[in-house]
Amino acid sequence: MSEAKEKLILETSKGEVVIELRPDLAPNHVARLKELASEGFYDGIIFHRVIDGFMAQVGCPHGTGTGGSDKPNLEQEFNEEKHVRGTCSMARSASPDSANSQFFICFDDAPFLNRQYTVWGQVIEGMENIDKLERGEPVANPDKIVSMKVDTDVG
Repeated sequence: MSEAKEKLILETSKGEVVIELRPDLAPNHVARLKELASEGFYDGIIFHRVIDGFMAQVGCPHGTGTGGSDKPNLEQEFNEEKHVRGTCSMARSASPDSANSQFFICFDDAPFLNRQYTVWGQVIEGMENIDKLERGEPVANPDKIVSMKVDTDVG
C-alpha cells in the first residue's frame, strides 16, 4: 500500500507531534477527531493527566478530564491494535460507548488496555516532545496543544 495516510499535526507547547490516522481501525473516531481538529476544538486544550511510564491525556475543554465536545458520544470501535509506545487511543468513562473528544498517547506498552479502548492512530514523529510533557494528575503546570490540524488542512 503506497497511498499516503492522513495525519494529525499537533503543535504542542513542547514541539510538533505527527500522528498517523488509522481509519481502517476506527473510522468513526478518526472522523470525529478530524472534525474537531478542523473546528479548532483542541487548540489551547491542556494535557490534564500525564502519568510517567503510562500515558498523556488531553481533550477535555475544562482541563479537568470531566468534559467533552458538544457532539454525541461515540460507540466503541475496539480493535486488535496493541497499546504500545506512541499509540493514540480514546479515553472514556466506565461505559464502553462514552468516548467523545478526550484521547491519550501511550508512553510505554500498556497491554491491559488492549481491546478495552479504541486505538485510532500512532505517533510517527515527535514522540520525544510527548516525553517532555509536565507530569501530574492533575498537572500543576500543564502543557497544551497550541494547535491541532489535519494534514490535508495545512496549506
